[in-house]
Amino acid sequence: MDIKIVCQNRKARHEFFIDESLEAGMVLLGPEVKSLREGRASLVDSYAKVRHGEVFLYNMHITPYPYAHYVQLDPLRTRKLLVNKSEIKRLIGKTEEKGYTLIPIKVYFSNGKAKVEIALAKGKRKYDKRVALKEKELKREADDAKKWRGH
Repeated sequence: MDIKIVCQNRKARHEFFIDESLEAGMVLLGPEVKSLREGRASLVDSYAKVRHGEVFLYNMHITPYPYAHYVQLDPLRTRKLLVNKSEIKRLIGKTEEKGYTLIPIKVYFSNGKAKVEIALAKGKRKYDKRVALKEKELKREADDAKKWRGH
């Protein structure tokens, strides 16, 4: 399986508790695919929503392909995601619960097809973020101590 990661949402794991994730295809136009292949995309402030039984991705920025002067595309346009109906029904039930949202974690090419990994996530509070950073710091210190002892 050939996977080429285009972009990742690195802040997602810091800002949210990730419950589960799923892979979805994207409906894109030709110049957008070419731009993605060059790695010209950003997931900052992007999110997904279920509307009328379909899943859409909002605020994902794909820089316009410079050689596609024949078509003018909005870099932040709403893009439809390709997800099974059974998964959509499950997502509807989960996102109606208080605090849950759909966020994209990464965009990648799998066997030549553009895919996005979306996650069902719950927002972290400020103290949750501090606890996570403290645990990360303690783990780093423990690893350094092991390294210095020679193991």
